[in-house]
Amino acid sequence: MSTAAVGTLYGVGVGPGDPELITVKAYRMIRECQVVAYPKKRKGGKSYAHEIVELYVNPEEKEMLGLIFPMTKDPVVLEREWGKTVEACWAALREGKDVAFVTEGDPNLYSTFIHLARLMRELHPEVPISSIPGISSVLGAAAALDIHLADGDEQVGIIPATADKEAMRQAIEHHDTIVFIKVAKVLDPMLELLDEMGLGGKASVVTKVTSPYELVWRDARELKGQELEYLSLMVVSK
Repeated sequence: MSTAAVGTLYGVGVGPGDPELITVKAYRMIRECQVVAYPKKRKGGKSYAHEIVELYVNPEEKEMLGLIFPMTKDPVVLEREWGKTVEACWAALREGKDVAFVTEGDPNLYSTFIHLARLMRELHPEVPISSIPGISSVLGAAAALDIHLADGDEQVGIIPATADKEAMRQAIEHHDTIVFIKVAKVLDPMLELLDEMGLGGKASVVTKVTSPYELVWRDARELKGQELEYLSLMVVSK
């Protein structure tokens, strides 16, 4: 662990949902770090990453630090809340405490840790920062669907789903397999696009991958017109 005057900030990937998919190193880090920080959407809200690691952390023996990451694009709100999260971590780090920031999946793939680490480097460059890889929900979804993502010369894309129809079309055209994350808010437009491309029957959806709450739709068309859990992804396998 850190021997520097300030503690080390660790981004710890704790896997897609199943607590048994946490790595040995991630387990060791959350046990050894004095502070375990976790993201949440609002004050008093639940944390998916916290749920994953609660089997391994006794909150009575560990300093637990809930950090608010609001689901908004308002730049004023984001700047204010991001500043608070960095300073909350810094308060522990400057006392020489190591902080394990746990995040579902991998800390370097569409993770809140990416933004936290970037801002920490800007405001407190003296803080050592390290990341512990984790199993991504992308891999968990492939296992749940019993499919391969890529083999040989096949190309796979991991794409945030958006309302930009042409961008989504190009992503589908340029890859053999496409995993669309953050698909919940644009599910129906995505289904319409896939139908236009003759791929309506090639898309599957998985929510809360590998967790006890996992749900699988092998034919995503069954979900048309329905609301979808935020932690959902779509796999299009051509």
